[in-house]
This record gives sequence, structure tokens and C-alpha cells, in this order.
Amino acid sequence: MKKIQLTKDDLQSVLDFELVNFERFTSATHVSIDSRTITEGSIYVAIQGEKLDGHEFAKEAIKKGACAAVIAREKMSGLLLPKNFPVIIVDDTTLALGLLASLWRDKLNAKVISLTGSNGKTTTKDVLVQILSESYAVIGTAANNNNHIGVPLTILSANSDCEFLVLEHGTNHFDEIAYTASIARPDLAFITNIGASHLEYLKNLEGVKKEKVALLYACEKNNGTIFINVDDKLLKPLAKEFEKCITVGTKASADYSYKFKGYNKNGYPKVHIDFEEKAMEITVPLYGKHNASNLAAAVAIALYAGMSKSAITAGIKKVQPAKHRLVPIELKKALILDDTYNANPQSMLTSLDVLRNIKTYKNRWVILGDMFELGEQSEKLHKSIVPAILKNQNIRVFTLGDMMYSVFKELKKYYLPVWHFKDKNSLFEAVNETDFAHSAILIKGSRGMKMEEVVEAIVRKFEE
Repeated sequence: MKKIQLTKDDLQSVLDFELVNFERFTSATHVSIDSRTITEGSIYVAIQGEKLDGHEFAKEAIKKGACAAVIAREKMSGLLLPKNFPVIIVDDTTLALGLLASLWRDKLNAKVISLTGSNGKTTTKDVLVQILSESYAVIGTAANNNNHIGVPLTILSANSDCEFLVLEHGTNHFDEIAYTASIARPDLAFITNIGASHLEYLKNLEGVKKEKVALLYACEKNNGTIFINVDDKLLKPLAKEFEKCITVGTKASADYSYKFKGYNKNGYPKVHIDFEEKAMEITVPLYGKHNASNLAAAVAIALYAGMSKSAITAGIKKVQPAKHRLVPIELKKALILDDTYNANPQSMLTSLDVLRNIKTYKNRWVILGDMFELGEQSEKLHKSIVPAILKNQNIRVFTLGDMMYSVFKELKKYYLPVWHFKDKNSLFEAVNETDFAHSAILIKGSRGMKMEEVVEAIVRKFEE
């Protein structure tokens, strides 16, 4: 395998780089921000993080074989690096990482597929990577490493043998996707949906749309193909805006159409997919009606990429839920739905619908923590999940946090068994005293609430 290399000419082409001692530099085959992963021929990029400053580990990276280091101008005087060592001096090392990833992107043979959306982007990415891997060499975003640092690092992880690079683009501020998409320059782009996420910074749904659609414009600029979810009312009009556009949705008029066919007895959704008079009947190995659309989008992209139906089916059978994303944990006479990775109003509604359609347990519990980054609409959006809670039969509710108190008060109006907790310790005490036997238990909240600790507490309780 011929390795991708960043040469002296490549680095000299970047106007923002001040190259020092580069008469001693030949080429680099690896780029890293972690001194622990440095090997011979690596460029080490010193990133200033919230807790650690990568500049403090520059000498360690050099000792381990780094062939050059990217250093912030303001840090140079205090580092005392080895004499004659090649250094790339920049004003912002994080931006420099992006520039190195952009140079790397130019050298890839892979087709780049970029995904974003308010909900479902990680699942769609994971399913697509699993399916494509049946026929191709694929690199995908690890977990949700999807920000201004994660996207460049994922690009830099791809080698010359990679045939498809599947990137997830996340955001919580304006212009973040425009930045990562300018580095990725996707050959194919897809937005799962537009929902009420990160409203503290993106303000409203139009703001969310503006931020997400930047991915499509970057794809168009690269003469790429754009997939549009025409079931999303904010995305549907875009189908007429892009020349190289393929539609996915539940209407027969969509280029790739699908139908939700209900659930099996264990609560898993079934979907029928049509494409150019071909059809596929699939049971989605992930909870939630929303995963019918996530899977349909992944299948459509895989079919467009030239995969056979048999290879797609084989890939789907290997799909596993992402960590803390509606992961079923089977206990003795009970089932936990660990959906603790994050939460926004739409994903709350989705998860509550999943709980409602699990018929194998008599009782249902929901243990819900606050949803963050909802701005001035926070209380209203928290209350919006109440009707979905009420649709669940034999339901009992624990709420945790300042904003979930509004949900507690609303549910009390319906004389529902509901208890509110201001802190996690008091919630843990209630958990230890509660009989969860013969129950399906949904646990969910925003990342900062660390609701996975509640999952762990209930698992321990059943193991005692």
C-alpha cells in the first residue's frame, strides 16, 4: 500500500504557514494531536484544549519520532525545541489542523460522504458505514467525533486504500458546518432533518436550517450529489434548488421511497424500500420509527454507490446501536432503554414512542433529565413532551433537574404517578427503593446530566 504523504511542496503551498528549518524536512505520512500516537514520520499539532495544552507535550512528540511540529506563534519562545528541528509556526494551531486535513483530502482516492442533521446523523452514519463495509474499504467518523477538530482528524485517518470516507458534521454555533464542510469537500451530502437543537445559539428552526444547509452548498461547490429528505418540510423545497439532487422519502414520487410497516412484537420497526422497481423488506435492528428513515437513507446512499441488495442485507444484520443511544439492556424481568447520550425535544418524542411500542413488558418507567441549549423556549419545549408521555400505558415517571420540574407539574395535573428530584443523590435513593420488575425503563437526558449514572444504578440494583 502506497502511503499518503504531505510533502515540503504541499506545506509551502499554504500561505498561513511559516516554515522554519524545513531544509531538514522530507515528507510526513501521519498527522496527530496526541503525543501518545506519534510514530516516525508524524507531524505533531499542538492544540490548546480546555484542560491540556498540547504545547506541553511537543518535546515528547519529537522524541517519539515526529518529523515536524505545528506550534502557536505565542508559544514558540518558551518551548526551547531542539535546534534545527522543522517547525510550522501559525497563529492558530486548530485552524492549521484543518489546513493539513484539507491538503490530505486532496490526496484521497475515496469518495467522501458527509452527513448532518438535528437527529439521527450518528445512527445513519453508523448504519451506512456498516453497510458499505460489506463491499468497500470504509473509514467513518468514530463515535460522534464530528466537530472542528474531529472532522479534520477523521479525514487524516483515511489512507490511500480507503474507498469511502463517511463523515458526520456536528454543530452548536453558526458557521461550524461551513468550516468543516470546506475541508471535507463532500462528493455526496445528506441532512437527516431540521429540528429544535442548539437553539441557545442557533435561535430557531430557520437558524438550524441555515447552519445545516451549508453542508449541501459545499457539496454542490465540489460538483457533488445531494440527497434530500423530502419528508422534512424545511428541507423539501431544496430539492428544486440543486441540479444534482436525489430525493428520499415516504412519497412514491421520491427517487428512493420507503414505507414504515409497523413493529414486530419486540418493538423493532419494519420498512419497505422501493428503488427503480426493486424492493427490499427489512426489519430494522434498532429501536424507533425514526430509524426506519435513518436506515432508508443509508440504504438509498448504498444503492446509489452501486451495492447489491444482498450485500446491503448482510450489512444491516450486523448493525448495532451506538453507545447510549436507545441501547437495550436486558435484566431479569426488566428492560432498560439506555438513551443517555443526549436529548432534545424531537429525540425525546422519538424515544417515548419507542417505549410505547414495546409490548413485552406490563409496566413502563421514564426517568428524564433536563434538556440543555434550548434558550428562551426551554420551558415550553420541555412541556411539549408531556403528551407523548401520556400516550404510554401503565407509566410512572421520575424527573430530574430544574427544567424537568415543569414537566413534573404538568403531569401532576393528570394524576399520573410522578416524582421530581432536584439532585441525583435523592433520585438514587428513590431508585434503590423502587420495584422495577416487569417494566421497560427509558432513561434519557442531555449529555451534561450524565443520566448513564442512573442506568448503572438500576443495573446494580438488579444484580444484588
